[in-house]
Amino acid sequence: MARPTVHSPAGLDRYRVGTLEKGLTILDLLEKGAQQLSIQEIARVTGIQRAAVFRLLCTLERRGLIQRLESKRYRSTMRRRRFLIGYCAPLAGSSFRTILADSIRSAAEKANVDLLVVDNNEDDSEESLKNAQRLVEARVDLVMVFEPVESIGHAVADRFFRAGIPFITIEVPLQGGVYFGGNNYQAGMLAGRALASFAKEKWKGKFDRVVLVESSLAGANVSARLTGVLVGLRERLGPIDDSRVIRIDGRSHLETSREVVEAMVSKLPKGARLLVSGFNDQTALGALQAIRAARRESDVAIVGQNASEEGRQELRKASRFIASIAYFPEQYGAKLMRLSQSILNHQAVPPANYTDHVVLDRNNIDKYY
Repeated sequence: MARPTVHSPAGLDRYRVGTLEKGLTILDLLEKGAQQLSIQEIARVTGIQRAAVFRLLCTLERRGLIQRLESKRYRSTMRRRRFLIGYCAPLAGSSFRTILADSIRSAAEKANVDLLVVDNNEDDSEESLKNAQRLVEARVDLVMVFEPVESIGHAVADRFFRAGIPFITIEVPLQGGVYFGGNNYQAGMLAGRALASFAKEKWKGKFDRVVLVESSLAGANVSARLTGVLVGLRERLGPIDDSRVIRIDGRSHLETSREVVEAMVSKLPKGARLLVSGFNDQTALGALQAIRAARRESDVAIVGQNASEEGRQELRKASRFIASIAYFPEQYGAKLMRLSQSILNHQAVPPANYTDHVVLDRNNIDKYY
């Protein structure tokens, strides 16, 4: 994809020279590309007609700015500029966000890439849109977007799409972007199987309720992890009627989850055995706090998602927080940087790219952390 067009101040557009702009677009493409390109490839990427591309290449070659190789491909003779990549995300609020941002910063430095980071407020869509516009005006070559609130994410992604800037959408799929993150359905199945294994071993497969602590802030794709939980449970334990499934909204946060689980537990009979799956570790730990406060921990098994620092600390204790599905955000940066460079070098990439998942429990946690 060619470098996006940035709108000129009012009144200057009429002085633009179209042919010069096309030539600069081609020069910019060759200067920043890691591979030599043919006339056909340049025409495809820039959208400039093939005949015009040929004439512009001849002019640039005559001025010594590019070189035509024996393979009939072209390369720049100028020093390649560093890529400028934007990272657009809330940077605080959970260990996952902090680790992800640190991982991306480290990977950009190692890859000799310039990184422009903007800190979004997940409760302020206007600020997120202003940050997106900052990246557009900075003429970034690509953006990595991590926006947990899907409604805000779609508006931000549309800003980049309309500006012609390629973007990678992390964890939450957004239209127009290349996805990188968890395979949520598969991660959910792993959680369901872990809960089923516990029920078989400790309770001979008997239980009373499945509790899914969901998040109304997440989109359907991310919520698929809780759909996967039921599939994993049924795969190992047999049919589970929907009447035995309790769904409550923890809104991704520990405190909210603690409150709603506290209210739910108070309505259940003493001794009811619960298999609890949290949307993330925050919701799972909130559920654990509520159940401990009700002194009913021996009647539950809880599995979280993300294997966050807080979740890993709990796993090392003798508690009924039995597992968390690891996503390894500390490894995201290097993988995202490789994916970004493939996109910027106009290589074909899959529309969805997944991280590895592991069921992390107290038996294997020291192997990974």
